[in-house]
Amino acid sequence: MNPTRLFVGNLSYRTMENDLHEYFSQVGVVTSVNVMFDRVTGKSRGFAFVEFATPEEAARAVEQLHNREFQGRTLTVNIARPREERASRSSGARQERGERSERSDRGERGGRSYR
Repeated sequence: MNPTRLFVGNLSYRTMENDLHEYFSQVGVVTSVNVMFDRVTGKSRGFAFVEFATPEEAARAVEQLHNREFQGRTLTVNIARPREERASRSSGARQERGERSERSDRGERGGRSYR
């Protein structure tokens, strides 16, 4: 776990990185800000990561800014946890040859009808 990296949640979908940089700079030296965007729509996902120069500044930001209002929303500010491993979204494409899955009865086209 990186003690200088913060998770910032419940953001307005209009919040931009420069808004967060300016707001969090009142607590300490901000080294980076990353607002998370949806890959498909390009819209904000409503959370970001803010990194400080020191763990002390990050802890002070959590203490002072958690549950404070920013752009009409009550912020969630915590030390960021490491990203959890997520299961693959594939549908079993890595099966051994000759092995059948529940979907294999649909033919080579994966159950889509092209008639």
